[in-house]
Amino acid sequence: MTTTSRRTVLVTGSTSGIGEAIAAAFARDGATVIVNGRDPQRTDAAAERLREADKDGEFLAVAADISTAQGARTLTDAVPDVDVLVNNAAIFSATPAFDITDEEWRRSFETNVLGGIRLTRHYAPRMVQRGWGRVVFISSESAISIPTEMIHYGATKTAQLAAARGFAQEVAGTGVTVNTILPGPTLTPGVEEFLTDRFGNDIPLAEAERRFITQERPTSLLRRFIRPEEVASLVHYVGSDAASATTGAALRVDGGIANTVIP
Repeated sequence: MTTTSRRTVLVTGSTSGIGEAIAAAFARDGATVIVNGRDPQRTDAAAERLREADKDGEFLAVAADISTAQGARTLTDAVPDVDVLVNNAAIFSATPAFDITDEEWRRSFETNVLGGIRLTRHYAPRMVQRGWGRVVFISSESAISIPTEMIHYGATKTAQLAAARGFAQEVAGTGVTVNTILPGPTLTPGVEEFLTDRFGNDIPLAEAERRFITQERPTSLLRRFIRPEEVASLVHYVGSDAASATTGAALRVDGGIANTVIP
């Protein structure tokens, strides 16, 4: 039996990109994966894509908007218990710092921070009762290197580091671990749209990718965008039995973009 076989894994925001890749990784290991998104049609479509790609995989689609308390309850009512919780759902937008409205700040925090906190408050105590569990927050290298073009996003990702560390301390010694993953720029459908908005439709995607890394993320040692599957590999490890001694940590899969030896 593999390390997540017969376990239930919830991946929020798993209708595309990093979340979908994480869902696929856990399903390949034998887990039952809960696919989650805000839109029912997109959520069902993502689950169907995953089933087509992995005929042996077990996927359950649950549409719920975790940026609201009611949406989080919809999800926890549908799936009362999980063994692995991956708090991946997030939003981002490029907005000049002084133009970010109160509403944008609130919406970012409700989705990126409170969404994961709501679910962790529900699921982690149940994991503690069973003596095993994994909670993973998908943060970003933006948490430690705030991007000027989206400081509201960076601030929420920094907040995730604090929340995850605090939860890890709360469940110390119980068999439950809580960690944060810090991906660097990752080529997801949302990021493709971001690049198109930034460089225009007449620039090929590969060239837009090169320009962004060269001009705006020159500290990257990878010298390219990360692929979702590369992030999923680290998340899968952290969500397994093999990572039993890793908790309260912020783990980087950023291609070396953060010019620091910590976290």
